[in-house]
Amino acid sequence: MSDVTLALAKAVIAGAFAKGAEMGLKPLTAVVVDAGGALVALERQDGSPPLVSKIIQGKVGAAIGFNTNSRNLAGLATDRPAFVTSVVGLTQGMFVPVPGGVLIKGGDGRTLGAVGVGGDTSDNDEACAKAGIAAAGLIAAD
Repeated sequence: MSDVTLALAKAVIAGAFAKGAEMGLKPLTAVVVDAGGALVALERQDGSPPLVSKIIQGKVGAAIGFNTNSRNLAGLATDRPAFVTSVVGLTQGMFVPVPGGVLIKGGDGRTLGAVGVGGDTSDNDEACAKAGIAAAGLIAAD
């Protein structure tokens, strides 16, 4: 598989939202991008605050931009604050190094894209992102 299609992106989002409902979470927003970081799909559940979509785009931007889950970048804000400030400026805010941005991998280990989920705690957001990827029959990066 080489592309994250709109159909696959919608399946990832549906799976993420289903996991959020199962967990009894607050309303969520989910974003899926392709391997180049281009937006494929963005959906907000009713009641999800509008600003959450920008935060999620930053989570997914961090993941795809550094080819790692955004959780793995969380320590940067503490360890290298000047670097994070620079990256946030360079990406016009599309870098939020907290859990919730998860890479979508192909069977060969290649990055196909990423999903970002937000609206609840970062740990819950990440759990929904991973569940969405699995529900679509894709592989979530660790």
